[in-house]
Amino acid sequence: MVDRLANSEANSKRIAVVESCFGTAGQPLAIPGRVLIGEGVLTKLCRKKPKARQFFLFNDILVYGNIVIQKKKYNKQHIIPLESVTIDTVADEGDLRNGWLIKTPTKSFAVYAATATEKSEWMNHINKCVSDLLEKSGKSPTGEHAAVWVPDSEASVCMRCQKVKFTPVSRRHHCRKCGFVVCGPCSEKKFLLPSQSSKPVRVCEFCYEQLSSGSSLPPRSNSYSSTCSKYNSNLSDDDDDDDSSD
Repeated sequence: MVDRLANSEANSKRIAVVESCFGTAGQPLAIPGRVLIGEGVLTKLCRKKPKARQFFLFNDILVYGNIVIQKKKYNKQHIIPLESVTIDTVADEGDLRNGWLIKTPTKSFAVYAATATEKSEWMNHINKCVSDLLEKSGKSPTGEHAAVWVPDSEASVCMRCQKVKFTPVSRRHHCRKCGFVVCGPCSEKKFLLPSQSSKPVRVCEFCYEQLSSGSSLPPRSNSYSSTCSKYNSNLSDDDDDDDSSD
């Protein structure tokens, strides 16, 4: 079906509509062989609170953005190459249901669909697109991915020292290696993580020591059953967060 749609006029028109919705701030999306597979609104678990985002699945990329006017205008376009994507289901917990993780070397996050059927369709289509891309390129699945950030609301105290309480003065930060919410003194160090940035990024003291010594870090659980059980937002921010809205 994808091959049949690749050069069709209907597919070209659909992609042109998506481009127009992002306006001049978005990158061009029409290239030979690219097909728009599907689209929809998913709830993205951002660092402060869950937010609705418009997602577009193509046969080679996943695109999402902030909703300005539903089905008419979006901004803050993000483009994720599907070759680097792996996905894992997330167990239902409280109000957080029908979710899965989208993991890449540069950024990883959880999204939630409105229904179990919608979740299944999204995951099946993403997996099929990734599988087809890897088969055509002969590449292996990506082994490393960025940590999924623990939401601000899940940590009232530093997750490393367990002593510093977060306040408007003592602000929350995220370690780019483990995704934990940590205090300033526990995250004063920076380390170069080439898959995430060309410059050294904030890491916690524990991860810095592990990275500096060349030791392998134990993987953090992908389950959100214990860390994402509520939707509370707060007024903290992360000084070096390159996307403060997320």
